[in-house]
Amino acid sequence: MSHEPSSSALSRGSFLKLGGITAAATGLGAAGLELGPLAAPASAAPSITRMGTVTGPDITSGWGVTSTDLGIPALTPDGRILAIFGDTWSEQGVGNGDWRSPVGLYADPERPLADGIGWTGAVGGDYAHQLVPYAHDSNPVSTILPGDVITLGDTMYLWVMVNHGFGTVGSTEIWSSSDSGESWHRGGTMFEGGHAGGLMQQATWTYSHDDDHVYVLTTGFQRDKPIILHRVFGGAIMDSAAYEPWGYANGAWGWGNPPTPVLEGSFGEMCWRIIDGTWVLSWFNAGEGTVDVLLHDGPTANLHEATHHQILHNAPWGAETETGVSQLYGGYIVPGSTLDDLHLLVSQWRTGPDWPYWTQQFRVRGLV
Repeated sequence: MSHEPSSSALSRGSFLKLGGITAAATGLGAAGLELGPLAAPASAAPSITRMGTVTGPDITSGWGVTSTDLGIPALTPDGRILAIFGDTWSEQGVGNGDWRSPVGLYADPERPLADGIGWTGAVGGDYAHQLVPYAHDSNPVSTILPGDVITLGDTMYLWVMVNHGFGTVGSTEIWSSSDSGESWHRGGTMFEGGHAGGLMQQATWTYSHDDDHVYVLTTGFQRDKPIILHRVFGGAIMDSAAYEPWGYANGAWGWGNPPTPVLEGSFGEMCWRIIDGTWVLSWFNAGEGTVDVLLHDGPTANLHEATHHQILHNAPWGAETETGVSQLYGGYIVPGSTLDDLHLLVSQWRTGPDWPYWTQQFRVRGLV
């Protein structure tokens, strides 16, 4: 997330409260909650295993990654797993030590996910460097946070949000790497924070080999907005004018119409991937305090009719369960996942004491 700004922007604690996740919450479990616009709940609940913490002291602290969140993974062109993390500090507790964002850690793709993700190194070598240099809490930039990362051929692309005080996205950018994430080039502004009514800030994307398009779902950063859809040819991903919206006009959905929300709700962090031919969207459902998964058959499928699973739900600190996770967010799909064996990276941040602030791995079996 982000260090407490000195500006009048959202505070760190207010941001989680906005998403319905407070330290005093008594649990926002799936039971008794309405699915809202989602009309196709799954007929059988999957099996969930909480595999444990994958960042923190004695795990990633050797690379200066002691306090961190997110962990957005993708396969690099050379075949490794690279996970991109958000606001990161070298000491235990938010705000303690060297502050960087984003940073990256590499993992062994040959290690079975059932054994837990195994880190092998950092972008920067022995110490995880910020992917591009910039000063935190400078005017106007407070921090830069990652949205999603994708590999197209020999190049990786990272969507980031430039925060002007926490919760205020001034603009988005796309950074690129031609050496499997070892170094990054900072591209210029893609979209201003107010573009599309503020619905092109937080993002996730996936590539379809069938038509050479990258499909992009976006929303606001504030966890109180729906999602909209764009597409762009893979070779034009850095050209903001090439992004084509999907919208409803004159009684029909179509490309090139003004963007229309494809799903209402309060969306936080998202991850959209194609697994075994099925399109899989995981996200932090801030309105209900859950991490959810949708299974659908294409980029323009009716998401109201998609198969819906609520995987994890918020629970009070001191009363967590295998699926009850205090102050949770994120929910990123690890490469190597299948529909029968899906692995998610989910963050926790205990506001107030500002610890724990880490990422955990969850195993989901039986989605289909």
